[in-house]
Amino acid sequence: MRSPLDDRRIGFLLFKLSLPAFIGMFVMTIYNVVDTIFVGHWVGPEGIGALSLVFPLQMFFVGVGQMIGLGASSIISRSIGARDLIKAHFALGNAFLETLFLSGCFLLVGVWKMDWLGLVLGTSASLFPYVKDYMGVIIWGSFVQVAPLVFGTLIRAEGNAIVPAISMVGGALLNVGLDALFVIKMHLGVKGAALATVISQIVSTIWLFSYYLFGKSFIKLKLWALRPHGDVLFEMNALGVSAFLRTLAGSFSAVMVNRMAIIYGGDLAVSAFGILNRLAQLAIMPIMALGQGLMPVLGFNYGASRPKEALRSIWLSLMASEVICGFVFFLIFFWPDPLIRMFTSEEELIKITYFASRKMFLALYLVGLAIVGSFIFQAMGKAREAFITSVSRPLLFTIPSVLLLPKFLGIQGVWLTFPISDVLSTFLTLILLLPHLKRFKEKAIKVQK
Repeated sequence: MRSPLDDRRIGFLLFKLSLPAFIGMFVMTIYNVVDTIFVGHWVGPEGIGALSLVFPLQMFFVGVGQMIGLGASSIISRSIGARDLIKAHFALGNAFLETLFLSGCFLLVGVWKMDWLGLVLGTSASLFPYVKDYMGVIIWGSFVQVAPLVFGTLIRAEGNAIVPAISMVGGALLNVGLDALFVIKMHLGVKGAALATVISQIVSTIWLFSYYLFGKSFIKLKLWALRPHGDVLFEMNALGVSAFLRTLAGSFSAVMVNRMAIIYGGDLAVSAFGILNRLAQLAIMPIMALGQGLMPVLGFNYGASRPKEALRSIWLSLMASEVICGFVFFLIFFWPDPLIRMFTSEEELIKITYFASRKMFLALYLVGLAIVGSFIFQAMGKAREAFITSVSRPLLFTIPSVLLLPKFLGIQGVWLTFPISDVLSTFLTLILLLPHLKRFKEKAIKVQK
């Protein structure tokens, strides 16, 4: 059977795979935004602050899902390109096993150490009850926090972007409806928002898993592949660990930003960061969708030794990412007020958030190159470069900046941390990427001759 990735119309293939991912991620991001809107208007700034403080924990779950999903998907797409279907089946089976094992561990630790987790996240005494209500439900849904990310990424790796998009769209719409029911009608507050999230993710997980049981998947979930395979597990985690460490480092840096925001700006500054984080998700969402569309295309052509097609996929993705980032920067930087008012009607919080947005998004137009660059290294199986580009922004740039700048600039230093990190991480990605682009170009010229 011919793989859907075996298509030399690179631009068309990128569009075909990125558009469904974009639609799905857009709707999923919208329901995260709507989650905050419901909490902001029907709970108040304290509810937004709680969501902001628990956000690093949710980022941790995302990181685990990306570690397993992106690592296994790189193996699957390259294995399909190299016609090694046995290895592709083992990658799928081992991804499922690792998801089950790790999410079980998180559930046990989270239930046992919930109060401790609240303190680690940096919550203040006034926000602690809200944090505990929201976090308690999220922890009980550990498996469905991770599984949809893994299965969705793996299904895209074999060239099918429709099924994951339907999962995200369906889950998002369900979440919005449940938010209205639990938060407005039943007055469950932040706990209701968490319940809406977990229930919608359960439905998404069931839908994605059914694709492997009853759908027309190119790679099947075979019983013989549901056993640990040392080489596959090692390669999968070596490739995916960069995504995990990037998200873990991002999670840790978010904790530090929350702590500095509380110290230099109080609870309202944390609420402002929660609003701006949601806007940042909207900003980078199209780039993440583009990167997800790029990975199977680049991975297949790299595995099939097609340097011309691989190079074209890289250039098209980089150019598209910068066009998107420029447009989003123009929108968010020059017209933030109506976007902020979607989340709250508290004038003091609006004033603080507006001030922060003018600093936080100064270099937003650069982030596309850094994000797509990380996806490029993962698709090619370049674990070292993927690791460096993944963790450098939060660990080398964000955390030192957020610890140092507020000492001299106060709360303004917290917000300026973000454009500084954007500029430095983009510059580092360029340094690492240019030699690979040069080699691709040389190979493409040889093939043409």
